[in-house]
This record gives sequence, C-alpha cells and structure tokens, in this order.
Amino acid sequence: MKKSAMTEAILAAKKSKSLTWAAISQAAGLSEIYTVSACLGENALPADAAGKVATILDLGSDVADALTEFADKGANAETVSKEPLQYRFQEIIYVYGSTLKAVIEEKFGAGIMSAIDFTMDIEKVPDPKGDRVKVVMCGKFLPYKTW
Repeated sequence: MKKSAMTEAILAAKKSKSLTWAAISQAAGLSEIYTVSACLGENALPADAAGKVATILDLGSDVADALTEFADKGANAETVSKEPLQYRFQEIIYVYGSTLKAVIEEKFGAGIMSAIDFTMDIEKVPDPKGDRVKVVMCGKFLPYKTW
C-alpha cells in the first residue's frame, strides 16, 4: 500500500469513528505530533505502534505495514533553501506542515495562525548529549470567514 492510500484510509476511518489525533496517538503510545506526521505519510511508526493505530481505526494489516515504511519526507517540496538554518526550518514544514495544519484545525477549527499577531522565543536548553534549540511560537488564531 502506498503512503498516499494509507493516509486516505486513516483519515476516512478517523472521521467515521469521530476520533481525535490525541486519542489515536495515546493508543499508539507516542507523541501527538509524531503520530499525526506518520499517519499523514511523513514519518514511520514502530511495528507495535502501527498495529495499535490500525486497531483503534479498525484498519487492516496493510495500513499497519504502510505505517512502518520509511517516508520520502518533503517529496512534494518545490524549492529548497541553500542556507542551512533556513533549510532546516523548511524541512520542519515539509515534514510536519500537514501535521501542524491538521492538529491546529482539529483544536481550533478551520483557520490559520497569524504571523502578524505573533511572538516567537528561542531558548538554549543544555543537554549532556548536545545543547538543544527550543523554539516557541505563539500566534493569534484567525478563523476563516463564512459568508
């Protein structure tokens, strides 16, 4: 099964069962963001977590198997920045962009996060395995207008 067909099956089952990404990720035993990214085809799950996702969604072993396959991350990217730090942020959007959209819309409804009414903080987090970069973005939610 191709990742695109897997994603379609997962999204259809999620909708028909009225499940949240939080419930699916809890069943998988993994973080919500990572689980969603795998369900949307941008990451792979360990076999046990993939089986749990397929079970909660009442989907077959073909979906569980597809969830374990390595993803071709960012395959739909049209351009790639040559500046390394900017590329890494682009990579985050390529890999997690559809995940961010899905989770934000589930929690807030259809809309966007403002980049005008917006703050961002960057912190250095010491870690014995190598310092970490912590980026916190906070933007006002702007619902799409219905008319």
